[in-house]
Amino acid sequence: MSNWIIYSIGFIAQILFSGRLIVQWLSSEKQKKVVTPALFWFFSLLASFLLFIYGYLRQDFAIMLGQSLTYFIYIRNLHLQGQWPKFPVIIRVFLLLVPVLIVIYYYNNNVIDKEILFKNENIPFWLLLLGVIAHIIFTFRFIYQWIYSERKKESSLPLGFWLLSIIGASLILTYAVFRRDPVLLAGHGFGLIIYIRNLMLIRKESA
Repeated sequence: MSNWIIYSIGFIAQILFSGRLIVQWLSSEKQKKVVTPALFWFFSLLASFLLFIYGYLRQDFAIMLGQSLTYFIYIRNLHLQGQWPKFPVIIRVFLLLVPVLIVIYYYNNNVIDKEILFKNENIPFWLLLLGVIAHIIFTFRFIYQWIYSERKKESSLPLGFWLLSIIGASLILTYAVFRRDPVLLAGHGFGLIIYIRNLMLIRKESA
C-alpha cells in the first residue's frame, strides 16, 4: 500500500481526535467548566479504529497497543451517557465485531509478523520501549477515567485524566520526533494545548 494512503488514514484519525478535543473545549468554555459531550466519545471511537489500522500499516506496535486498550472504553462511556443504545443495531454490531474479526483474521492467516512488530529495523528497541511506555501512560488516562466514571455512575473527565494526558502526550511527541511521524506530531502537539487549557478551567472552577 502506498505511503500517501497510509498517512491519509492516520491524518483522518488525528483530525477526528482533534475534532473531539475542539468539541469538548468549546462545550467546556461555554459552560465555564470541564464537560464531556457525547460527540467527544463518538469521534474517539472512529478515530481509534482508524489509528489502529494506521499503526498496523506502519508496523508500529506502540500505536496498535494504545488503541486496542481504549477502544471499548469509548463504547462504555457512550453507554454511560445513554447514547450507545441510540445507535442503530447494525452499527453497534459493526463497531463491536470488526476490531475483533480483524485480529482473528490476521492471526489465523499469519499476517501479523511478530518479528516485524517487535524488531522493526526502523525502530530501535529503546525507541520502541519509549513509544510503548508513552502510549501506556496516555492510555491509562482512559482507564483511570473509566474507573472514576463507573464510581460516579456518569461519564466525566477528572483532574487526573488531564494530568496523565499532558505527561503521555509529551512522551508521545518525543517518540514522534525520533520516529519522524508527522501524524503523531500534528495530533498530539495540538492536543497538548487543549489539555493544558482544561487544567486551567478546572483550577479556575475549584478556585
